[in-house]
Amino acid sequence: MNHSLPHNRNRKRFLLAALLGSSLLLAACSDSGKASRAEAAEKTAHGTSTIYPASDYAEQQRGQPGGTLRVSVASDPGSLDLHAISHTNAQWLGRILYDNLVYLDDKGNISPWLATSWDISPDGRTYTFHLRKDVTFSDGTKFDAEAVRANLEHMRDPATKSPLAAAYIAPYIDGTVVDEYTFEAHLREPYTPFLNVLAQSWLAMESPKAIRDNPKQLGDHPVGSGPFVLESYTRQQGAVFVKRKDYHWSPQQVRHEGPAYLDRIEISFVAEPLIRYNSLAAGQYDLTIDAPPQNAAAIRADDELAFDSHVRTGAPYRGLTFNTAQPPFDDVRVRKAVTLAIDREGIVQIVGFGEYLPKTDFLASNTKYYDPSFRDALKYDPQQANKLLDEAGWTGRDAQGYRTKDGKRLSAEVLSPSSGTTTPVLAAIQSDVKKVGVELILAQLPTTQVTERRNAGAYQALGAGVWHTNTPDALYILNHSKEITSAKRIGQNTAQLRDPELDELLEKARRSSDPAQLQDLYSRAQKRLTELVPGAPLFENSSSIAYHRYVKGLVFDTSHNTVYFPSVWLQKEAK
Repeated sequence: MNHSLPHNRNRKRFLLAALLGSSLLLAACSDSGKASRAEAAEKTAHGTSTIYPASDYAEQQRGQPGGTLRVSVASDPGSLDLHAISHTNAQWLGRILYDNLVYLDDKGNISPWLATSWDISPDGRTYTFHLRKDVTFSDGTKFDAEAVRANLEHMRDPATKSPLAAAYIAPYIDGTVVDEYTFEAHLREPYTPFLNVLAQSWLAMESPKAIRDNPKQLGDHPVGSGPFVLESYTRQQGAVFVKRKDYHWSPQQVRHEGPAYLDRIEISFVAEPLIRYNSLAAGQYDLTIDAPPQNAAAIRADDELAFDSHVRTGAPYRGLTFNTAQPPFDDVRVRKAVTLAIDREGIVQIVGFGEYLPKTDFLASNTKYYDPSFRDALKYDPQQANKLLDEAGWTGRDAQGYRTKDGKRLSAEVLSPSSGTTTPVLAAIQSDVKKVGVELILAQLPTTQVTERRNAGAYQALGAGVWHTNTPDALYILNHSKEITSAKRIGQNTAQLRDPELDELLEKARRSSDPAQLQDLYSRAQKRLTELVPGAPLFENSSSIAYHRYVKGLVFDTSHNTVYFPSVWLQKEAK
């Protein structure tokens, strides 16, 4: 986007009109209408940590029992066995069907849930969990130490084909049932994020009987210990959950006592954003997840509706991930130039309708140990981008205005799935970088083909992506050389980044439990990433919802910043 014409109004009006009818599935980010959240959003836009009020994460009053909550959501997760998927919907589905060993408090610290307490050995390799004695799964199976062992084994069993849970517990070797309600987990090396990942929905506890007897049926017939039980699930259509009346073990942090208030939750999968908005406004649904940003202003203007959004921890939304092992992005000067050439302020207006918070560094600003010192290291600077490309030897220009070197055009292919949901983002980036003489060729392929090429390393760059987790260890998952895909495992380091200095910082962070040392290590890692530029961060990754104001008791989960449904209740006026 032209620096001398920062809003580029004609182009934006055209793209805005096109986007109004598009199937944009990106999460929106905004203030929620509360002053404290508005202030937090303003702070985030300027690079400091996002702070949400503690009241967002705990029940504030007793609710009214009864009723059915009708919910629309953008997509079907494809399975309700959360160990076997990495789908975004798992975050809130996990709190409907399942429970976890631990939870986070509103400050991001580990707090009890199914485990009442835990001990960590001095060498950081043995975790001893002391468990609740009053918990059962919905099939009547008792929750105990053997259930924990069975779940950890199921997560890492190759037959589960876990794309996420298995990677999160990779250091886990085996476990010992010390007694009925005491479990000992053994790790091959110190792994400080272990408790954090155990709080995430993908690592929820499933019935050991169901795991043993019907492992292939868990995707359609899940059995958890959570506040709701699945009544029906029809792929690509929806799911119905009913209250479990004997549930009474919500995490302490939430301050919810007893069973859920709602009798039923009816989920419908509605892919088109405009339909989700219109059906919500018409009263067909009470709440929509993945609230479309293009309708945020209309929702706020409607006295009967509300819009809310929370930034997810972990990594921000990346516009591009560069393959640092392939030309032209094996040259850090080219990577940095492309990143500096992207006008994020313009893009968030085009694709986010002002709802997204621009981002130029590599850790979400509400993640523990985030350091805002480097927030401007990769901000929009086309003049510096041109200088870097000159230094890299791309000084010629062809008839189309693209840079050349030794008669070759500075060109790269960007792979993305053919779903079409990321096209507006990539088109905007393509237009921006063309202004400094870089050609990006957008190649949309079927997801299977993108996956095959991704796993083979056969690409120059990948299109938009995010990685949410509740720990700064997201930096390890996305950037450590051990996370490069190999014949043995699929990793998430799609930048093919190999940097011994960064590896050492992230390895030390995994072994450390000292807050001061962790802050230093993660700060240095964040600085190093702005030097290496494995990708182009664009904006914060957010969870957004819209709902009727008679929906009460909204509490947000501390790991995922999604709705915690047991606290939700309905206050409809009698007709």
